[in-house]
Order: sequence, then structure tokens, then C-alpha cells
Amino acid sequence: MTYEELAYEFMETMGRMRKHKSQKQMNDAMHGEQFVLFYIAKHEGDVIPSDISEEMGTSTARVAAALNNLESKGLITRKIDREDRRRILVNLTENGREQVKERYKSVMGVTVRMLEYLGENDAKEMVRIMKRIAEKGPENFMDPTTDCPAVSKE
Repeated sequence: MTYEELAYEFMETMGRMRKHKSQKQMNDAMHGEQFVLFYIAKHEGDVIPSDISEEMGTSTARVAAALNNLESKGLITRKIDREDRRRILVNLTENGREQVKERYKSVMGVTVRMLEYLGENDAKEMVRIMKRIAEKGPENFMDPTTDCPAVSKE
């Protein structure tokens, strides 16, 4: 089997995984409003929106939209930094902390059950492989002449 055939099989499998509800829950936790809530919780508040934008790899406008939605839901507060009035500091409300706790518990439950399904050896191997891929990141596999993924010319 060639690497191109393996890549096709991998992409097909990833597509099937996206259709599962549990995978959607995990994806939601890694993107959008859920990511913002987890990020603020992890940094224990007083977060600057531009830091969220940088971590997510998305525009400040997109983060501002997410913050507006979260604020309207009563999950975050924004205040002007007393030391630098140009900066806005974002914090979780009590409801926000509660939601993060519940979502974390849900995502961890799905992840634990998935790893249990794989068994100890395969679970450890999967985590090892994911760590190895994360060391480089997808951008390191781009074709620099086209700014697109490199495709073998076989």
C-alpha cells in the first residue's frame, strides 16, 4: 500500500468519525465558543481576547463574535484593565465555570471510553502517535512551492 492510498483511507476514516455525535462533542470542545470557555478556565481569567485569537489561530473579529455570544448567555464578563485602559480582560461567570466543568466531564468521559475500547496497548500507541504528529504540525508537511499539501507524483 502506498502512502497516498493510506492517506486516502485515513481521510475516509476521519470523514466517518466526524459523523459521530461524540466526535462532534470533542470537535466543539476544541473550537469556537467551547474552546474560548476552556481557554479562559485554563488561564484562570483576566484573559486578553488577542491571546485567545492567537491560540485558536483565528481572527480577532471571530473571537469578538464568540465573546459577544458568550456574554449574552451570561457565561463571561468583560472589563477594562485598570492598568492599561486599552485592554479588555475576559473572565468566566459562575455559570461559565459550571458549563466548563460539565463539558470537560462529558468530553473526558467520551475520551476515556474511546481509549478503553482500544485497550491499553492501542490507546498508548494512539496517544504516542498523536504526540508525534503534534510535534510538527500540519504546516510542516505543506509543499512550499504551492502552499498546498504535498501530493506524491507517482
